[in-house]
Amino acid sequence: MKENTMLKRLFDIAGATAGLVATAPIMVGCAAAVGMTMGRPIFFRQTRPGKGGEPFELVKFRTMRPPREGEHRIGNDEGRITTVGYILRSTSLDELPTLWNVLRGELSLVGPRPLLMRYLDRYTPHQARRHEVRPGVTGLAQVSGRNALSWEEKFDLDVWYVDNRSMWLDVVILAKTVKKVLIRDGISSDDHPTAPEFMGTRARSPESDLPRRSA
Repeated sequence: MKENTMLKRLFDIAGATAGLVATAPIMVGCAAAVGMTMGRPIFFRQTRPGKGGEPFELVKFRTMRPPREGEHRIGNDEGRITTVGYILRSTSLDELPTLWNVLRGELSLVGPRPLLMRYLDRYTPHQARRHEVRPGVTGLAQVSGRNALSWEEKFDLDVWYVDNRSMWLDVVILAKTVKKVLIRDGISSDDHPTAPEFMGTRARSPESDLPRRSA
């Protein structure tokens, strides 16, 4: 059964409001830690694609220092993540400011994760269906392996969610997210502090565009 859009939006507003209130002291502590170790800006802001690929500004706690002279901004995340940044990422505390994106209606609590704008023209038609719904703070791919999964596996799970989304599924994903965060499971792939860049999927058979997992 497809989600009730209005009910999901009310659920998002209630959940984001409760989350911001409950984590306010933690967010103050995170902001202070970032400010003392990395200076300003406290927040990392980046344009990401929302529903239908429409751009919005995602807000998270900053976790990386600026690139040094001669150091490229892309491809050297591991060297630029600070100690505080690593702690924020490994505990997912850097994601707390995204609750403001939920209140603004740019994100949902649950949905396909908003990735990078430059990925938009790299998706297959099947993979691009992940943008048929509002992106989420967490999603089915995040509770099914997160960065330990290949991009293709994550996108298959995203599309499966688009076709099978429901309020009950959202509740299950949120519960699993809390568990994943507490045990710090699936944060990074084997050889990257974050997932490697998605360069596109090539030479896939029609059968490979079918979901390979179920919830």
